Amino acid sequence: MSVQFRAAVRADVPAIIALLADDDLGRLREIGDMADYEAAFDRIAAEPGNGVFVGEDDGRVVATYQLTIISNLSLGASSRAQIEAVRVAAALRGQGIGAALMADAEARARAKGARLFQFTSNKVRDRAHGFYRRCGFEATHEGFKKVLD
Repeated sequence: MSVQFRAAVRADVPAIIALLADDDLGRLREIGDMADYEAAFDRIAAEPGNGVFVGEDDGRVVATYQLTIISNLSLGASSRAQIEAVRVAAALRGQGIGAALMADAEARARAKGARLFQFTSNKVRDRAHGFYRRCGFEATHEGFKKVLD
């Protein structure tokens, strides 16, 4: 398997949403209308320096992530990269695609001048946490979220 990463295009949105919905948590929250997802994709695509990326194997989308570069005053006024919506097709996990995805995202973050690469992960994703540690990440902070209705 030879997965190549590229910037996502609008036509990839249904495959991306299918990946996001392909686990216990995603099944509960990825229930929106496809038009809403496509509109969100358009907004993200219009943001300079940010984007959604997909890993493709033989014409099929098998992985995805979203990368946002955040300008910051801290850390010597350096930028940080936030990665979100990291997914590999369930049937293909454990084959190195996730490590390749993280390496691709890190390279893109470095190319944009980010000095810190960060993300949040749901506390119930124990297997994912082990993966992130193997990729060199440390759980250094406690995250907090508040849903704004």
